[in-house]
Amino acid sequence: MLPAGASLSAWLTWLETLHPNEIDLGLERIQDVLGRLAIKRPDHVLLIAGTNGKGSSVAMADALLNAAGLRVGVYTSPHIIDYNERISVGGSVAGDNEIVSAFEAVEAVREGVSLTYFEYGTLAACVIFSEADLDVWILEVGMGGRLDATNAVEPTAALISNVALDHCDWLGNDIETIAAEKAGVMRKGIPVVFGATDVPDSIVARAEEVGARLLLRNRDYTLDGLPRLGLPGTFQAGNAAAVLALLRASGIDAAVDPDLVASVLPNVRLAGRGQRIERDGVEWLLDVAHNPAAAAALADILGSAEQKGATTAIVGMLDDKDVEGVVGPLNPYVSRWICVTAGSHRALPAAELARRIANACNRPCLIADSLDDALELARRAAENNDRILVTGSFYLVGPVLEQLRAS
Repeated sequence: MLPAGASLSAWLTWLETLHPNEIDLGLERIQDVLGRLAIKRPDHVLLIAGTNGKGSSVAMADALLNAAGLRVGVYTSPHIIDYNERISVGGSVAGDNEIVSAFEAVEAVREGVSLTYFEYGTLAACVIFSEADLDVWILEVGMGGRLDATNAVEPTAALISNVALDHCDWLGNDIETIAAEKAGVMRKGIPVVFGATDVPDSIVARAEEVGARLLLRNRDYTLDGLPRLGLPGTFQAGNAAAVLALLRASGIDAAVDPDLVASVLPNVRLAGRGQRIERDGVEWLLDVAHNPAAAAALADILGSAEQKGATTAIVGMLDDKDVEGVVGPLNPYVSRWICVTAGSHRALPAAELARRIANACNRPCLIADSLDDALELARRAAENNDRILVTGSFYLVGPVLEQLRAS
């Protein structure tokens, strides 16, 4: 354990050393430690899974529940800029001291169990939420569902936004296999909302097997009556409808009052998801799309926006991502590509990323030696009314957003 008074940054650095693998799916370790923590659980634990749209769904659910006067804790990942973003209570992110205190509480009962960075953070969030005596916890699944650390906390209801190909090295190489992993959040008797129109067979089979109450779009709920949404993209209507179905099925009627919904959802925003920032006559569009389905959704945003000038795309991706599948939907809207190595040890080197993008798009792709170089290249190329798109990874969008906020 770190010495008393250690900073949050020191804790986070130390947590990275506790387990030999960054990702190690499984529930035994976290359940072991969770059982030794005196956790007071609320009436409602909402578990939100899915390939894409989890963050948007969490943001909308959180906003509606807070507006309804409920005390809400949210655990989400990854963060855009600061780790604190992962844990919030009542709409406010947890402070450094609060998180460190929760880490200390986990360490006091860990008894040598080797926890991953994500597992430790999940337990810390549970400690913070328990001490705050909340009405609702919203937990965003990190990866998959069945073996994800958040699934160690028994949900009272769940949402699976959609299923697409991503994290294939851990979850499987086809939709049905990945869907079966995500379906692991289901429990007997609890409502489980599925947000997409195409429902994998393994989702239906798992619901029938465990006796979960599966709610499907256009059968159990529709997109009718939704207000204008603050989050960009036509696909967000499906996320909003699924969130409302989840809250309604959970019996949290105050959060789905039509007047409240109409006043709240148009004002929901989420950093790094179709986020627009104006600087010196140029529009910056930041989106963390890192798989083909997310890229298709981003292409929907690009295609629906009136754009007078050219679009320069700054791209950085991790080495396990489908580069060709991501850049394909975006290429018709991009005038020039700039590749940079994202800020992760798992990042695909800029030169290799550029080679693959050039081959996929059949045109040259610039290589930046650093993020600063990439930003300078994009700024020099951009003229008035042009757009600079930043996409491909949280590890790229976060640092760019931080620089834009500081400028």
